[in-house]
Amino acid sequence: MSPAIELANLSKSFVVKSGKGLNRESKEVVAVDAISLEIEEGQSVAFVGPNGAGKSTTIKMLTGILTPSSGEARVLGFVPWKERTRLTRHIGAVFGQRSQLWYHLPPGDTFELLSRIYSLDRDKYRQRRDHLIEIFQMSSYLDTPVRKLSLGQRMRAEVACSLLHFPRVLFLDEPTIGLDVIARQELRELIRNWNRDEGITVFLTSHDAGDIESVAKRVIIINHGRVVLDDRVSSVKRNYLDSKVISVKFREEPSGIDMDGVETLKSSYHSVKLAVDTSLVSIEAVISQVLKAAPVADITIENPSLESIIAHIYNQH
Repeated sequence: MSPAIELANLSKSFVVKSGKGLNRESKEVVAVDAISLEIEEGQSVAFVGPNGAGKSTTIKMLTGILTPSSGEARVLGFVPWKERTRLTRHIGAVFGQRSQLWYHLPPGDTFELLSRIYSLDRDKYRQRRDHLIEIFQMSSYLDTPVRKLSLGQRMRAEVACSLLHFPRVLFLDEPTIGLDVIARQELRELIRNWNRDEGITVFLTSHDAGDIESVAKRVIIINHGRVVLDDRVSSVKRNYLDSKVISVKFREEPSGIDMDGVETLKSSYHSVKLAVDTSLVSIEAVISQVLKAAPVADITIENPSLESIIAHIYNQH
């Protein structure tokens, strides 16, 4: 089976002009620099990097919006910038800051318009529409104009509309930007379930580490237009920061804990929070010292956040 997404030395440069009048100068800026990778059908992949790393430019090339400066790419066997019309029938796309919904119309009308655009069979369309409305819990606002919806409701409708025509690949560019905590978590769960239940390939860009941890199984990190890491999310969390956080509640005031590789992050009369560099000291040795400090009421050991791990990897590249 061919990969859902294939990139071979894909590059994109832009010419940027600066200055005024006769003193204007042109400079070539490389946004994407010879990226090569493959994504199998059914995978959920987070494509992450700092601002200006080339994430959105890559998605725009993969959806046929931009033509690359050099290199090759195929999505479901189609060359996106050459076969965009054919490709759009097989992919869905959600851009967090750009809407595909008609602003003054309710989501129900958008469903109807998209069914005509994609020439969907009427019976299949109605079944699909009703299923999406149920799964995304849209019945209460299906007939409300988009301009009156909350941002969370609007993003649910955006993703639902992108799935209407049975796409095999879903591109998500910052889908949870601006959402509150509850709305973010609900949307992540919907995307994760859709990937699991329908086997749809998910290609996600986000600055939110929670999106990556909740939705993706594989993470591709880019910086300055180049891939600096491509690994499973679980492996990234396990391998790329030699640290743990230990939180302890004592039954009485503890004695000080002074060890190489251990930093006190927070301390009060009955509790302490420690950062442990496991390349310098073992967790077992730290726990042993903690138990000697005072009687322990509760203790937890946590991994660092994915956000801090990615920041650490950026700093290495």
